[in-house]
Formats: sequence, C-alpha cells, structure tokens
Amino acid sequence: MNPIIRNILAAVAGILVGMLVNGGLIMISSSVIPPPEGVDLTTAEGLQNGMKLMEPKHFIMPFLAHALGSLTGGFVAAYLAVNQKMILALLIGFLFMIGGIMMIMQLPSPLWFNVLDLVGAYFPMAWLGARLAGAK
Repeated sequence: MNPIIRNILAAVAGILVGMLVNGGLIMISSSVIPPPEGVDLTTAEGLQNGMKLMEPKHFIMPFLAHALGSLTGGFVAAYLAVNQKMILALLIGFLFMIGGIMMIMQLPSPLWFNVLDLVGAYFPMAWLGARLAGAK
C-alpha cells in the first residue's frame, strides 16, 4: 500500500479509536461518579446549569476520557503509520485539543480543570501513545 495512503488511514483510525474511547468513558462517567443531586447530564442545558454544583471528583472522568482518548488515538495512529509516527500521533493530540478548547468555550468549567485538561490531557498523552507504539 502507498505509504501516504497508509499514513492517512492510520490517522483516521487513530481519530476514530480515540473518539470511541473518549465517548465511551463520557457515557459511563455518571455511573462511575454520580452527578450532584438534581443535575441532568443528558442535556446541554442541564449540564451548564449543574456545572456550578460539580465538585472536583466530577471532573475525573472527563479528564480521563480526554487523556485516554488522546493516548489511544495517538497509539493507534503511530502503530499503524509507515513513517512520521510521532507527527501523526501529535496531530491526533492537536485535533483532540481543538475539541477540548471548543468544550471549554461551551461549558463554564473551573479554570483549574481547563488548565489541567489542556496542558495534561492532549499532547502529553498523544506523545506517550506514540512512544508506547515505538515512535521515537
């Protein structure tokens, strides 16, 4: 297979796997750490209204979803790529970071979480995923 096509497919696979991991963790998050009493996480309005009631423990699962989505996406992209493994993995981290920035703009989450999420969940985890896949 042409290396360029294989690298494109590796990036697409990394994005899809990362999205599945991220979405899956977000879907189960309320069963792992229940939301505050009366907060409806099924609607954007309910989430926005309930954000002021959230405690630090309620941000564990979103952070893990973002971090593990970037890690697995970066790993898959680097593992499947022919060359430029680290660049493709970091591209996944960059794309996931754009999604994180969009969420920050939509949801009024605490500043400490925004900083932790943007600094710790995307590029470092995509880099680690690439390293685990053998990228240098």
